[in-house]
Amino acid sequence: MANYLLTGVAGFIAARVAEMLLDDGHRVVGVDNLNDAYDVRMKEYRLERLRGRQGFVFHRVDIADRQILATHSPLRNGQFDAVINLAARAGVRQSVENPWVYVDTNLTGTLNLLELCRQKDIPKFILASTSSIYGNDAPLPTPETADSSHPLQPYAASKKAAEAMAHSYHYLYGVDVSVVRYFTVYGPAGRPDMSMFRFCQWISEGLPVKVHGDGQASRGFTYVDDIACGTLAALKPLGYEIINLGGHETITVNELIRLFEEVIGKQARRQYGPPIAADMLASWADVSKARRLLDWQPQVSLSEGIRRLVSWYNAERRWASQIKTD
Repeated sequence: MANYLLTGVAGFIAARVAEMLLDDGHRVVGVDNLNDAYDVRMKEYRLERLRGRQGFVFHRVDIADRQILATHSPLRNGQFDAVINLAARAGVRQSVENPWVYVDTNLTGTLNLLELCRQKDIPKFILASTSSIYGNDAPLPTPETADSSHPLQPYAASKKAAEAMAHSYHYLYGVDVSVVRYFTVYGPAGRPDMSMFRFCQWISEGLPVKVHGDGQASRGFTYVDDIACGTLAALKPLGYEIINLGGHETITVNELIRLFEEVIGKQARRQYGPPIAADMLASWADVSKARRLLDWQPQVSLSEGIRRLVSWYNAERRWASQIKTD
């Protein structure tokens, strides 16, 4: 049994990681500031599924607040085997509008947690990063060695800075760091600002399906359980490693909408608009390093994952249909 500090615990991926850790009998101290980056009802739903579970403790804390290092802080007084930092201000488009909040959470928050590791001799640190870091000119599928020095938006830039900060703490203080670069993640209770939840809701409710560009942009989607398993596998000692975690199937936006139409049994009301400059045209992970270091490979097919998402949505439709997606 181990003790883990898990940040962003009400978030999409972190909530699933927490469930898996608790299922295995570990103790989880979860923190989240429950910000309104997207409809907070989704975060409250995920958190409610964790509350009351044996071994789970929740603190409403902002990791960007340096007070988490104060002597009276519940994080400062805990004993942890690892810090799993999945707290992030996510979203490439929103980061263009308010880059400062991305620096606060993604960089300053990471620094505060790395400093906690130094002060408390916590040996392991996991940092969630992003495929957005590779920009628009990456080879497909994209290996970790691809250029990541030209991010397209403040979100990716803040994650690149966090990776560099984590390396400095590895070099100076010996903190064992795994940086997991997530590619597009989806599944039940997913982020409502992402295409998967939006398409599911919009088609189910007969709302216009908004497409930015001609629908030929492509993504390699990854089911949330696969991502959570890869994150937990990265808890092993690795020194300092950057590892892609991503899907093995790619699909264009137009093809994705067609797949949702088939599963839901309704036709989409497509509404095409101009492309958004902050969006990448394509994203597809080379996960050979994850296979080699973590013995990890995505297991859930895209068609099966979408069926699970639609099934969850139908079960929770009373409130999920009201979640804001704009």
